[in-house]
Amino acid sequence: MKSDSSFRILIVDDEDEYRDILKRILEINAYDADTAVSGQDALVKIKKDEYDLVLSDLIMPGMDGVELLGEIKKIKKDIEVILVTGYGSIENAVEAMRKGAFSYFVKGNAPEELLGEIEKVRESAALQNKMKQHISDSLGGEFLLGTRSEKFKKALQTAEKAAKSNITILLLGESGVGKEVFAKYIHSCSERKDKPFIAVNCCAFSESLLESELFGHEKGAFTGASDSRKGRFEAADKGTLFLDEIGDVSLDIQVKLLRVLETRRIEKIGSNVPAPVDFRLICATNKDLQQEMVEGRIREDFFYRISSIVITIPPLRERREDLPDLIEFFLGKAQLEMGKEITSVQKEVMSFLLSYDYPGNIRELRNILNRLVVLSENGVLRASDLPNVENQADVLCEYDVRPLRDIRRDFESEYIERVLEVCGNNVSKAAKLLDISRRQLTKKIAEFGLREASQPSEMVD
Repeated sequence: MKSDSSFRILIVDDEDEYRDILKRILEINAYDADTAVSGQDALVKIKKDEYDLVLSDLIMPGMDGVELLGEIKKIKKDIEVILVTGYGSIENAVEAMRKGAFSYFVKGNAPEELLGEIEKVRESAALQNKMKQHISDSLGGEFLLGTRSEKFKKALQTAEKAAKSNITILLLGESGVGKEVFAKYIHSCSERKDKPFIAVNCCAFSESLLESELFGHEKGAFTGASDSRKGRFEAADKGTLFLDEIGDVSLDIQVKLLRVLETRRIEKIGSNVPAPVDFRLICATNKDLQQEMVEGRIREDFFYRISSIVITIPPLRERREDLPDLIEFFLGKAQLEMGKEITSVQKEVMSFLLSYDYPGNIRELRNILNRLVVLSENGVLRASDLPNVENQADVLCEYDVRPLRDIRRDFESEYIERVLEVCGNNVSKAAKLLDISRRQLTKKIAEFGLREASQPSEMVD
């Protein structure tokens, strides 16, 4: 286990000996642990210092563990609480979980059981921190999750290679697949990442307004031009200009854009003095530009100028293997943004989410999850709150849904088995590649029944 000094644990117990033993066990396992002798003492410390987890005895004089749990959540609801109890009060501990406790640990059980619960809290806290970062991250968190889709991996790999040059890139994909997020990702991978990223939705402006928006204008250039204004080309100088819905620009604007791409100079409306500009251009559309050329709406020379590299972003229905992670990501994001906690998901809801075709792609998935979180009651995502889509009944019936944890368990088991094979069943070597401790890996081997698949001698280093 890696030491993580940023993850702090507070042990609350009125029994000195048990409190000290527990602290010693945690410190041996590289956790930063502090102690409190009572609920009141714990609250004083929580108000003064930062803690991620509280291990509290359930039965204590004065303030018991359940009362302490309630007070902790009032101070900082992000702090998790594991209640430590005797066999006779397990029922009370289970009831406390309904009130917000993470889990409970029975005194007398093996310390490894408690350490396993603490590790779950630590991993959950790390995920929450990552999600909070995603919310403020202009790149869009879905790209930081990784992907299992070969199509999407290929698109990302092409983007990363293209980002290293100044070549013009054309992004193709259906509405809602995340073309602007993808463009930001390219910008972040380029040498221009510390310079501006300027996005323009071309279909949001009339032809005359779009020209002014892109090129800027001088004072008095037209009625209402009371001041000189910098255009998006100038704003993107040394950075990246992203033109979305490029298939909707007029032929006249195409000619002017083509000239800028060829000369790297612009002239503001009302001025005949060219000014140099240095920018990387990324364009995007959901239209078939080849067909648009045939029908005369896109100039051939313009098309070839903006499409030095073409990257097609696959729709969500073609990357279903990414759905579990995307659902978890957007669900976590919605909970953080809306201040609501989801504790369970009805089976029909997960069936729908994993089977629906998402014609609106990532945008639609995010909106559906936002809707479900907003309408949820008592922490439950309900089938009755699903949007009315044409094929909802078919989707709910045709898919043999399984809990998300079971899907992850199967994937984790298969992946560990493959890593062990690569390492010749050397547990220490496999643990190092997986970036977990040998003890953790040994536990998972036993948990998934992988030990039986190998000879005992092979499993010993």
